[in-house]
Amino acid sequence: MGESWFQREFLSPRRLVFNVLFYGSHFALFAYGWWSQVSSCPTITPSTYCPPDFAHPQATNTKLAGLNSLKFSVWLSRGAGLVLAYDGGLILLPMLRNIIRVIRPKLAWLFPADENIWFHRQVAYSMAFWAMVHTTAHYVNFINVERTQIRKQTALQIHYTQPGGITGHFMLLILVLMYTTAHKKIRAQCFEVFWYTHHLAFFFMLGLYTHATGCFVRDSVDPDYTKVFPFYSTEHCLGYLSWRFIIWPGIIYFGERVWREIRARRATRLSKVLVHPSGAMELRIVKPSFKYTAGQWLFIQIPELSKFQWHPFTITSAPEDPYVSIHIRQVGDFTQALGTRLGVGPSVVAAMTQAAMKGAEKDDKTGMTRGDFVELDPTVSSITLPSVRIDGPYGAPAEDVFNNEVAILIGAGIGVTPFASILKHIWYRQKKGKLGSLRRVEFFWVCRDAPSFGWFQSLLQEVEAAQADPNFLRINVYLTQKIGEDMLWNIAVNDAGADYDPLTLLRSRTMFGRPDWKSIYSQMRQAIESGQYLPGSTSQLKTKVGTYFCGPGVLAKAIKEATVENSNASVDFLFAKIMNTGMIIEMDGYPIDVSGAAE
Repeated sequence: MGESWFQREFLSPRRLVFNVLFYGSHFALFAYGWWSQVSSCPTITPSTYCPPDFAHPQATNTKLAGLNSLKFSVWLSRGAGLVLAYDGGLILLPMLRNIIRVIRPKLAWLFPADENIWFHRQVAYSMAFWAMVHTTAHYVNFINVERTQIRKQTALQIHYTQPGGITGHFMLLILVLMYTTAHKKIRAQCFEVFWYTHHLAFFFMLGLYTHATGCFVRDSVDPDYTKVFPFYSTEHCLGYLSWRFIIWPGIIYFGERVWREIRARRATRLSKVLVHPSGAMELRIVKPSFKYTAGQWLFIQIPELSKFQWHPFTITSAPEDPYVSIHIRQVGDFTQALGTRLGVGPSVVAAMTQAAMKGAEKDDKTGMTRGDFVELDPTVSSITLPSVRIDGPYGAPAEDVFNNEVAILIGAGIGVTPFASILKHIWYRQKKGKLGSLRRVEFFWVCRDAPSFGWFQSLLQEVEAAQADPNFLRINVYLTQKIGEDMLWNIAVNDAGADYDPLTLLRSRTMFGRPDWKSIYSQMRQAIESGQYLPGSTSQLKTKVGTYFCGPGVLAKAIKEATVENSNASVDFLFAKIMNTGMIIEMDGYPIDVSGAAE
């Protein structure tokens, strides 16, 4: 029986350590918040004397005697409130992308730097739970205050006339909007809704920092306000003053956003647009100040379409290229609007790509050259290219590929996008003779339908044709779609005696069906041990084989099992899962959840 979701998410070594630290700190803070309400000293001064009774959990702070008459509801609200303050600081940490990029190489073992979106969601789930506990407990508190009249106020007055109640309901409304629009179906169908509602987080954080204004936990009947932040007197307020700690992530995040805005405004120019046979648009951008490494991603903004939206996409060019390129398919609101702006909207793409597949050299009417792609040439046609802004780069670089003797690169569907940059980078390093320990590369592309091969085939053709050593790079393409009779007949006719595969136009032949990973790794291990795979190696030398995968989790599990099963004293198979944050050609907008960190 395979590994269950619970085992994978909670009991795997890395997840287990994270869960113990994450949830352990939450419950510890909740316990402290509960305990400090029912057991604490009357005052906090150097001369304070705490009688032995106050160390007992049943002892009560005299200033909190009135509130403690509410018993469990106020204890729950205090504990949950402290945890929510903690989460309010944590939830911004994975969004500090520039800081994460710097600390990742040093702290990846401790902090899930490659899983920042996943970590962000874990904190959000925690906030949702503790918000329900905190809110429910406070509703009971307010009703009991009105019932017992420990303060001469009604529940409605506390709810809607005091700052704590107003900011609390305001934050709840924002949470409901943000959580509902963050669902993957809504992100896919209407990304703008998700994008704009998520920016309500700014107002949520303001509400969080000022939520204690008026201070429900106080020793006076009426709130004691002041004119300066945090707008209440600490003389009568007996809260935790947690804003003093959680405001710092907010300040750092604000500073990083300002820096990102300054950096994004540096000179940037969209130099060329190519439309590939599959309909994918390739944008080539020139920005001299933009430095990146293979495997990273960026945010792009088209001010003409939206002055506020930033969309994440994979960088498909190599650092050695004189431009930065991304590939975009027209499947969402933003990408379709961009295609229409360029004159190659969804209704035009089909006709253009069909002509491109025929190989016509030039269309005199449009001024567009054709071949294995269609180039939009603004110097010939009336098409003008819009201004663009890019921010980044982000994500984990793939430089450690060169630390292996054998690199196995596996992309499934949209997961192939990071490898466009990595393969080109390897190609450039190969020409310079700077491959490090790398001696062979195996590239696997598992794809569901044949049209998806279009945008990537030109790159693969270039890399394959440039190989002086045919054994250095081996390309393995798998088509999992059921083949129709017409396609099968065309393959049979065109493949007979041909030097190139009729589907991909590569020398490597397309294989049909799903790859048997255990068999593939077993055969590779045997070839390495016998010395046939790497000339000059023997079974006495340990060979390091790194697997880099990007795609669905189910496939990752099967590949990882194959690497573990075939590792031994002479061959060490390593597995790393490249994060697919923003590497979106199938769906624009928020990153598709198809991967996590390097495991």
